[in-house]
Amino acid sequence: MTEYTTAMGKKGLIVSPIENGTVIDHLPPGTAVKIATMLGLMDGAVVIIGQNLRSTKYGKKDLIKVEDRFIGEVECNKIALLAPNATVNIVRGSAIAEKRKVEVPEVVEEVALCGNANCITNREKVPTRLHLLSRSPLVMACYYCGHETKGEELRLK
Repeated sequence: MTEYTTAMGKKGLIVSPIENGTVIDHLPPGTAVKIATMLGLMDGAVVIIGQNLRSTKYGKKDLIKVEDRFIGEVECNKIALLAPNATVNIVRGSAIAEKRKVEVPEVVEEVALCGNANCITNREKVPTRLHLLSRSPLVMACYYCGHETKGEELRLK
């Protein structure tokens, strides 16, 4: 939840709290919609997206709140591709029941595309598979052709 202060000195909330669900916090500015789309959160769930919110730690951040949906470990791994510093908070009864830091997995399948236009995964119906070369900075390599892609250049499916 992000607070704001009015010109009169009153404090308020920019994003309302949820009773049950998931809060994905500390997302880089401009990534919330991509992440929500990648995870299929826009398909019927109540989703609150905050963009360019003030962050004491990062300056600005994006935020996603999803009511009555709980993000699992596989989805956390996907989030890490676009937001390696993100946190995922599971909320139950209006309180944080669990807090997780995301982590880029060693292997990512069917999430991101190979950056090599000549790769078999971009020419035929072959599942994409990237493996981790470096977490900081994020660098992934294609399992099939070896093409290396930096985190900011990753294209999601």
